[in-house]
Amino acid sequence: MGGDVRPGGGRLVRDRLRRHRRELLGFATAGLLAYAVDLALFTFLRGPGGLGPLTAKALSFVAGCAVAYTANAHGTYRDRRVRGARPYAVFFAVNLAGAAVQLLCLAVSHYGLGYTSQRADTVSGAVVGMALATVVRFWGTRTLVFRDAGRVGSWTG
Repeated sequence: MGGDVRPGGGRLVRDRLRRHRRELLGFATAGLLAYAVDLALFTFLRGPGGLGPLTAKALSFVAGCAVAYTANAHGTYRDRRVRGARPYAVFFAVNLAGAAVQLLCLAVSHYGLGYTSQRADTVSGAVVGMALATVVRFWGTRTLVFRDAGRVGSWTG
């Protein structure tokens, strides 16, 4: 068949994804780079750095946020000029919201549903939680931080 043409059907979603391909790819690239920095720094700080897990994670999270902000500001959203400390503060808050989503997924799975194995924790926090957190981060970054001056709604509307 030629594709679903009903409102909200598959064709509509594919058309929107096609229109936003550069933005989605740029956001994903910035996120992967930030994740690599976060992971590498956390591993270093926990190992040779000798820091405790929470201190190491807090520092690596802040570094990852800085990398993601810089990559998005100078790459993905380079055509949208933002100035001052406010955009970074909002970006940091959006990333904290994403981290909260990941923790919530882990908490619901581990404590609420009783799935307590390491594999279940990994799937709920690092797979399901990361996927949902990425949606929150993309929406927040695009809508609250690097808002296009001419755009009133979000990319979904």
